Amino acid sequence: MKLDGVRHRLDVSNTSLAGSVFDDVNLAGSTFTNVNLSGLTMAQVNFSGVRINDSNLSGLRIDDANLCGVTITKCQFDGMTIDGIAVVDLLAVYRAQKSETTS
Repeated sequence: MKLDGVRHRLDVSNTSLAGSVFDDVNLAGSTFTNVNLSGLTMAQVNFSGVRINDSNLSGLRIDDANLCGVTITKCQFDGMTIDGIAVVDLLAVYRAQKSETTS
């Protein structure tokens, strides 16, 4: 199915759109629940204001992205790296330095 120039709200459930291609598409304000995006590739995507909750991001790779203002809370960081440095190690050093300054 090809949609071009269509301006409608879709309510899609129990459907496979595997292998679909989205180019120059506005999905602002959309909600995705119980969606399989494994193997997804995205480029030139505006994620400003996006919230990701209760999701499996294992194996996620972010390259050449603006992460200014990103907040990450209550997450599992085992195996996560930033510029090749393990996040658990970064947090351990930060917490050790913070406890030294408050002591």
